[in-house]
Amino acid sequence: MHDRVGGAMLQSWQLEVMHVTEEVVYGRSELLVFGVVLFALIGTNELGYRLARRRSAQEPERALVSGIQGALMGLFALLLGFTFAMAIARFDTRTTMVVKESNAIGTAVLRARLLPDDQAPDALELFRRYVDVRVEAAHGPNLPSAKSLELDAEAARIQLLLWAHAEKASKSDPHSISAGLFVQGVNEVIDVKGERDAGLANHVPESVLLLLLGFAVLTSGILGFANGLSGDRALTMSIILTALISLVMLTIVDLDRPRRGVIHVSQESMLSLQKSLN
Repeated sequence: MHDRVGGAMLQSWQLEVMHVTEEVVYGRSELLVFGVVLFALIGTNELGYRLARRRSAQEPERALVSGIQGALMGLFALLLGFTFAMAIARFDTRTTMVVKESNAIGTAVLRARLLPDDQAPDALELFRRYVDVRVEAAHGPNLPSAKSLELDAEAARIQLLLWAHAEKASKSDPHSISAGLFVQGVNEVIDVKGERDAGLANHVPESVLLLLLGFAVLTSGILGFANGLSGDRALTMSIILTALISLVMLTIVDLDRPRRGVIHVSQESMLSLQKSLN
């Protein structure tokens, strides 16, 4: 079991390192992401418009550009919808894992009350500290930091102590039903933590976001080019469209950053468990 917990700690550390090396978009502030996307779209729209105004296009070319514009807009909307669905699915998974972990800890706490009198108080105190650590870790920064790594190490240490209680109870009475239930409960707590940490590190690949940004820039440029060829321009509507696209892309990023931004994963079940234990 010590090897198993050590392996879980190594896996968590590897996830943290991967998270650091891949954070290019997710590590930036919301205003910076929104501003970069918005100004990139407005800039390419203006560039396309000015390029088109410098040339005299015939009607067939205008129709061709208009058809290309419609195809790009449709493809971009499809990519945007799929990416948004990916972010929503991961957000729902993280929300579910919070409830699952609180249920696993709550069940293990109830089983700890069945331990012998010389073990139950210590085990319950360890669970109280464990919940405090997990709640504090959930409110930390999205990117790994010295504090978050320290909290993860503390959680692993408490898991070892809880498993030591499980081993002691099991060895003192191998036929004890309560000891067997407690072993199962502690094992579930350890497994769920690994699943929740993996779900926290799993977000929409940034290559997908960069591809989406590239399509948005290209679509905005073609839209400005088509406006320039037609000789007419709906500037207000173009700005509104680019602002909406920027907001949707910002929402996708925000959904995949559960510890920062506007959209947060609810910790209500863990906070209720913490309150009941304290």
